[in-house]
Amino acid sequence: MKKLIFGFLAPVAATSLLVVSAVAQQGDATRGKKMFVDYSCYACHGFSGQNGPGKRLVPMKMATVVFTAYVRSPGTNQMPSYSAKVLSDAQLADIWAYIKTLPDSPEAKDIPLVQQLKAEAGK
Repeated sequence: MKKLIFGFLAPVAATSLLVVSAVAQQGDATRGKKMFVDYSCYACHGFSGQNGPGKRLVPMKMATVVFTAYVRSPGTNQMPSYSAKVLSDAQLADIWAYIKTLPDSPEAKDIPLVQQLKAEAGK
């Protein structure tokens, strides 16, 4: 009987833990903006998250937990790893929340200079 109950409760508990963790990982964009600057994320990713020598962060397609895991162990020599001693999971959730507020790049059709150059090339 104990096996049956544990077999049922273990997945429920694990799912509940994931839900609580996901809710806790929403982050605060205002604090995240400060950390984005304080930890010099902008130096590689640009202030817009998409115009530096580092990988584009915008649009942010990673979930918070995936973003956190990547920052902890980027698997590349181009970006240093940030342990939990340097940036906590909550701080990374804040940075993630800030990145999510950054606007996406406009489509080429929505950039006036591109349209002007196309028009001039067509003359």
